[in-house]
Amino acid sequence: VSGFGQDGPYAKRAGYDAMIQAMGGLMSVTGEAAGQPQKVGVAIGDLCAGLYGTIAIQAALLQRERSGQGQQVDIALLDTMVAMLANQNLNYLVSGQVPGRLGNAHPNIVPYQVFAVRDGHIMLAVGNDAQFSVLCGLLDQPELAADARYATNAARVRHRDALIAELESLFATRERAVLLGELERHGVPAGPINSIADVFDDPQVRHRGIRLDLPMATSESGRVPGVRTPIVFSDADLCLQRPAPRLGEHMAEIEAELAAAERDAG
Repeated sequence: VSGFGQDGPYAKRAGYDAMIQAMGGLMSVTGEAAGQPQKVGVAIGDLCAGLYGTIAIQAALLQRERSGQGQQVDIALLDTMVAMLANQNLNYLVSGQVPGRLGNAHPNIVPYQVFAVRDGHIMLAVGNDAQFSVLCGLLDQPELAADARYATNAARVRHRDALIAELESLFATRERAVLLGELERHGVPAGPINSIADVFDDPQVRHRGIRLDLPMATSESGRVPGVRTPIVFSDADLCLQRPAPRLGEHMAEIEAELAAAERDAG
């Protein structure tokens, strides 16, 4: 894994996540339309390069099993970032129009963004025309769903500004918890904008057991908090007995294995 891959004019350059977000186009489509380009809140390029690397290693191991031939895996952060642009790539490649920043809105789906309510904010993710019709009914504005400007998603994308202005005024007087409850009961996707503390107190997150407290002898409490892998198998237990190793914890074992391998090779 490297910033720019093993060949090409940038192959020798150093590459860090923030600059890769910038060079890979992600920052150009992140942030408010009238504001400056923004990086996302975590090192997403680093994380996804690792995930692609894992997939590549698994594929290479499968090929080795089938053919007996190994592979050198070349994962570039820049390649990863470009691949992750997903629908934004195709928006440009198909139309020739350069995507811009839309804040928390979606370029291809409307309404699909953050709305202010009386006591905070919600994220609304209306994914189809049926959900939009239900939303309009809940807001006591069924005529919006029948309006030709808003009847289909394609029409709503074209008339985004007018529709969002109407919805903003309707949401502004609603209480967050009550509104989210109504939306959930009627199958309209929406959720609160949680802080990290809210996340770990969320009943679904707690039920799924994604937070771990693992034993660690060097910790004052004897335990260390962490987060489990999001992978859950139907018929296999996850190995969740130990935390990540401390710096150098297994150095002696690794050095012994390498020395043994050198002796065997010699």
